[in-house]
Amino acid sequence: MPANTTATSGGRTAGRKKGRRLRLFVIVLAVALVAGLGFGAWWSISTVRASLPQVKGSLTLDGLSAPVDVRRDAQGIPQIYADTAEDLFRAQGYVQAQDRFWEMDVRRHLTSGRLSEMFGKGQVDTDAFLRTLGWRRVAQQEYDEELSAETKKYLQAYAEGVNAYLDVEDGKARKSGEDISVEYAALGFTTDYEIEEWTPVDSVAWLKAMAWDLRGNMQDEIDRSLMYSRLGPKQIAELYPGYPYKTHEPIVQEGAVDGATDTYEPKASATRGQAGSGSANGLQSGETGAALGTQLAGLSKVLENMPDALGPNGNGIGSNSWVVSGKHTTSGKPLLANDPHLAPMLPSLWYQMGLHCRSISEKCQYDVSGYTFSGMPGVIIGHNQEIAWGMTNLGADVTDLYLEKIQGDGYLRDGKVQPFETRKETIEVAGGRSRSITVRETDNGPLVSDRSEELRDVGEEAPVESAAPDRADGYAIALRWTALDPGRSMDAVFSLNRATDFKQFRAAAALFEVPSQNLIYADREGNIGYQAPGRIPTRAEGHDGTLPAPGWDSGYDWTGFIPQKALPYEYNPKRGYIVTANQAVVDESYPYPMTRDWGYGARSQRINDLIESKIEGRGKVSTEDMRTMQMDSRNEIAVKLTPLLLKVDIEDPDVRDGQQLLEGWDYTQSPDSAAAAYFNAVWRNILKLAFGDKLPKELRVEGDCISVEPADKTGPVDDPDARVRECGQRDPDAAQPDGGDRWFEVVRRLVDDEDSQWWHTDATRTDPATKTRDQLFARAMEDARWELTAELGKDMDTWSWGRLHTLELKNQTIGTEGPGFMQWLLNRGPYELGGGEAAVDATGWNAAGGYSVIWVPSMRMVVSLADFDKSKWVNLTGASGHAYSPNYTDQTEKWVNGELYDWAYGDEAVEEATENHLVLKP
Repeated sequence: MPANTTATSGGRTAGRKKGRRLRLFVIVLAVALVAGLGFGAWWSISTVRASLPQVKGSLTLDGLSAPVDVRRDAQGIPQIYADTAEDLFRAQGYVQAQDRFWEMDVRRHLTSGRLSEMFGKGQVDTDAFLRTLGWRRVAQQEYDEELSAETKKYLQAYAEGVNAYLDVEDGKARKSGEDISVEYAALGFTTDYEIEEWTPVDSVAWLKAMAWDLRGNMQDEIDRSLMYSRLGPKQIAELYPGYPYKTHEPIVQEGAVDGATDTYEPKASATRGQAGSGSANGLQSGETGAALGTQLAGLSKVLENMPDALGPNGNGIGSNSWVVSGKHTTSGKPLLANDPHLAPMLPSLWYQMGLHCRSISEKCQYDVSGYTFSGMPGVIIGHNQEIAWGMTNLGADVTDLYLEKIQGDGYLRDGKVQPFETRKETIEVAGGRSRSITVRETDNGPLVSDRSEELRDVGEEAPVESAAPDRADGYAIALRWTALDPGRSMDAVFSLNRATDFKQFRAAAALFEVPSQNLIYADREGNIGYQAPGRIPTRAEGHDGTLPAPGWDSGYDWTGFIPQKALPYEYNPKRGYIVTANQAVVDESYPYPMTRDWGYGARSQRINDLIESKIEGRGKVSTEDMRTMQMDSRNEIAVKLTPLLLKVDIEDPDVRDGQQLLEGWDYTQSPDSAAAAYFNAVWRNILKLAFGDKLPKELRVEGDCISVEPADKTGPVDDPDARVRECGQRDPDAAQPDGGDRWFEVVRRLVDDEDSQWWHTDATRTDPATKTRDQLFARAMEDARWELTAELGKDMDTWSWGRLHTLELKNQTIGTEGPGFMQWLLNRGPYELGGGEAAVDATGWNAAGGYSVIWVPSMRMVVSLADFDKSKWVNLTGASGHAYSPNYTDQTEKWVNGELYDWAYGDEAVEEATENHLVLKP
């Protein structure tokens, strides 16, 4: 229904800074200069400002039962007050659309495989892959069959609020694109795109994008398989070591499970072993040399080209969260911290807001504040009037690839040919002709190999047992993934928002089926806790999920899911704190395998150590201590390697100067640290020399060309004439070795073997071959010295980690692929950052690809259960998605500096912080 947008007072936000006025003037000039492109004359300052929302006065919003107050602070963060839950979520939809509708619209086109309708033929392959996965179809099934009537009611109210902002009639927005966002004004020059009404399923589908980017070990499964073309099983096992239980504590140390498996008790730290890493799959891993070469390389390329909703998938992506009980805090009540590590985006992935029922009752049960996603009702991470919670990625193995034997119009299954389940999909293309695709599915899931030319010959040389069916033209690849089954995660959001104790918290967690997340908990009564939720598959003996499985044998099917009652939890552990940072959840005595590809626990153990050192020093943890811990930048692999690097005999005086930077270094990675810059360059070159140059081209960074022996082995080549030139094929953000904490563990286990084959390198025109660790380290230090000379200059006094390690905030659509002046209009940066890969201050970079920041703490929060108004928070960017709103990137400076804002929650605190007050009237 249309909304009356006439203000009775106030109008749009004022107070633009002089610098913004100047930039707007420059924009007008810049656009005028490109008038020859045919659209410069259309642009003006009013075009840029047209979409800035009304944040003061009043307006009419049809469907409300009573007035709703929207109070925004100086950062533009809205706190909404209503009398009924439906009014609350209807207003939430309206307000989020005011600030972020372009982002919402792009997200729903992503999840439904319709990006081509907005951006043209360049998105057809992405849409085809997304249609094959069928996120939107599954979301529709969830809405129709799984979600509660109450959840549907709230989703509908939210959609009505969004559509009121759009002024929808007959399914289309009457509000003009340029009045919604400047990006629509730009899009209008190339397409006649029309904005459609928002639907409840648009909100539900976003959970599929979350699940995709947090899907677990699928990339490890691909990479492990691809390695067999050049490495043997023993070498691959060395590159995928078991979790280091002796040195890195799992999450659950004093926990329990309910029901039949309540005999699980974690082993004591002193007796923990290290899990093995060999494959137990039915595929012949020793024969995987050419096993999945072309087909898995093609799948990997498709995955690289997929838009990342949350960030690069792999060993790096994760989060920190921890909770400290009141017996160890200055307030006597728990403190809870969280900072999810995701892709840097502009605007930030997160949207801060509060949702408050004026009076808690049966018809209005919400008094919650925190971080949510634009396009979804409720709050994802935060606190209500009684409890607080945080999330990190659990990392459970919830995906498997299956080889499928194709026969005619069907596939082989237990000796019989089964027909495919098929459906037709039509992809509409802006400015071009539509494209039709056929999606084929087996019992194991959709054939993802159908979506790539490189995958059409899938399985030509796949490794299988002798009893496998004749491969003929090869095998196809199907994807089994928990998120392709309808679930109830949207129910979990509302249940979590209104939970008031640990029992209700766990009941809400039971509904959070995908993606699998570590959930930490604290309440005002002083309790702390942890729950591992999620739909986590169980597999038959012989199938461990580390390599593709034979789909023609139902014996390799999933056998079910870990029962909810068997999932681990902790409640008020004696140690008085709980840390989750993507490490192993449980030790190897837990009866249900959750994954063989945990994160390796560098961050989590550092947080454990920081908390423990505070406690052992008889200190009490404060909110400021929690913030300081979030900014800890200690480099754990530097602690191990720096003493060894300092012992290496270096002859070149310039290289020796670099080596001397490491003397007395405290291993912290501040932006101004020259030592951090040099060490990270050395680390990058150690990885390249020892491992990167020995990996297959499908894993190496695109454009990295080396001469290699065309045989399935590594090490020095005896016959130089047998070499072939081979160039890497992978995107820099996804190439290996990425330098994450898996590689910390790889090197830690090898470093004492000074003659390991991994230290062997071939001679080049300028460098002799290396045979030992110290020879390779010397070469890495030399290469790093000249690399940084080229990057930063010869004078080491000017070197700093921040100059290498920069963050650029880019609009995720037009800001990355649009015209240059639009990128200048929408993007911000670069920012020089500290922190690093696998540090607590997790500003991630890929060592194979360079030093630029590719994922970040996407927000930071510290919740005080003693007084919610003493909690602190910050977002990566700002509340607004409008490029010239004062709240577009107003939080970024504090985020860069590791500072936090006050987080107003109570009525008095919110009123005191209010800068703009809008009343939505029925």
